[in-house]
Amino acid sequence: MAKKKFDTNPLDPDFPKKAAFEPQSPTDTETLPYSGAATKLFEEPPQFDDQATRKFDEANFNQYQAPYNGQNVPSNYQPPFPLYAQQDRTRKVAKIGLPENLLTAAPYFPFSIGLIAGIIELFIVPKSEAKVRFHAAQGVAAHLAIIVISWVLHSIGSLTGMEFGAFIFGIVTTVMLVIFAIKAFQGKPIHIEAVDDLTNWLEDKIKPSE
Repeated sequence: MAKKKFDTNPLDPDFPKKAAFEPQSPTDTETLPYSGAATKLFEEPPQFDDQATRKFDEANFNQYQAPYNGQNVPSNYQPPFPLYAQQDRTRKVAKIGLPENLLTAAPYFPFSIGLIAGIIELFIVPKSEAKVRFHAAQGVAAHLAIIVISWVLHSIGSLTGMEFGAFIFGIVTTVMLVIFAIKAFQGKPIHIEAVDDLTNWLEDKIKPSE
């Protein structure tokens, strides 16, 4: 079969004919030497029947429940509610007779109102009302920190003739206290990390009156 001028087929078209007439050389085989080691049979896998496995009766099977949070729990398990959801925010606090949500929000009222309210609560509210006392101490600590920083800014402003920074700080802290008061009234947790040490000190040192 003659090749064409522009034949681009890489295969030889006459290869099948050539291969048919070419003698095939025998393939040599290699025999591996015998080492003399004994052959070993694999052990039979163990056989198990249904009697060897544990069976659940219908009563035990019905008690099984899927794991909750990675742990096995009884079928009648109910996940705990948050602490703030368990307690009624409108209940009356002992020795004061006011709702809990109002007492937790009062220490965050702006200006001196929240400072005075927080101090009164620390002296009146018993230790058993940990939530109310915490917000009272944290509100007082926040007010004291604001007073100190405002005094420093006013002093620097009077020396430099630039009291605008103290004015802006007063607006920002007022808005912040209003937000804290609203969140406390709604029962949402509030944590002011900057006054943690002062909050703990006030709550521990100021003892409620008997």
